[in-house]
Amino acid sequence: MSLRHAMLGLLADQPASGYDLMKRFETSLSNAWPATQSQVYGELGKLAKAGLLEVAAEGPRGRKEYAITDEGRAELHHWLTETPPGTVRRSEALLRVFFLNHLTPVEATAYLMGEAERAAGHHKALEEVERKVDWGDDALSVNGRLALEYGLRFTAMREEWARWAAEELMKSRER
Repeated sequence: MSLRHAMLGLLADQPASGYDLMKRFETSLSNAWPATQSQVYGELGKLAKAGLLEVAAEGPRGRKEYAITDEGRAELHHWLTETPPGTVRRSEALLRVFFLNHLTPVEATAYLMGEAERAAGHHKALEEVERKVDWGDDALSVNGRLALEYGLRFTAMREEWARWAAEELMKSRER
């Protein structure tokens, strides 16, 4: 459901083609809600059919530029104000923690340190995004920086937790 709202949100700022939307996803939303080209183009068709978007202009080679309709703005507003966000409650990484006792101490510690390294790598990638993006004062830049900061803090916490957990596991096995 959120792909449709991500696209409505992007189009609420200005009309865009499918190609333009893909570029916006890549430079802004991809760390929060990635989308493939086939998903974006498929959703454009669904949104237009539902009356939430309209073709605002047609260009060469069948290029279509889409604009949000009043119904689309109403749907975006409803989603932002009246629909609680879904929360992901499943984590394969944490599920595995429950069964670390089936590994040797070395294997269990290696798993946790691997999680720390994965989090550190993701954190580093987000720092690179932060350096590369030409942040402006527009709404997408301001809100994008807020979302990026969430990602930076979350990945830092995951790394810190995994390192702590590895130490705790080692201490508990020494007792």
